[in-house]
Amino acid sequence: MLDVNSSYAYVLWCRDFAATSVVATGGDDEAVGFVSGYRRPESPNTLFVWQVAVDQAQRGRGIAGRMLDSLWDRLADTGVNRLETTVSPDNEASIALFTALARRRGLRITRSELFTPSDFPDSHMAEDLYTIGE
Repeated sequence: MLDVNSSYAYVLWCRDFAATSVVATGGDDEAVGFVSGYRRPESPNTLFVWQVAVDQAQRGRGIAGRMLDSLWDRLADTGVNRLETTVSPDNEASIALFTALARRRGLRITRSELFTPSDFPDSHMAEDLYTIGE
């Protein structure tokens, strides 16, 4: 499930992280999906993908995978050779999305524990870290 943020957070994200994010638009130039990410300050060769979202009516058309491929290709020239993301264990769609990305690119994908429910102040599920690439 996508954590919804305030419109203010999304406007700031667009200003500060446009180079590491993607918006997909339909034929009418309406947004139908987005990927938001950032380069990890401690590891500038690593793109951390924070959110992937596709409009419900557009799902199943490969939009999320194409956005991730486009973003990876765009950042490859800047030295990015690894992608990280967190996924809750019950999010089969996201696990499949990132597993397919690794397969398409012939890269290794690993999963490790990152955050447990007790790490969050609310009733958030665990978040496993998925790493693709070197």
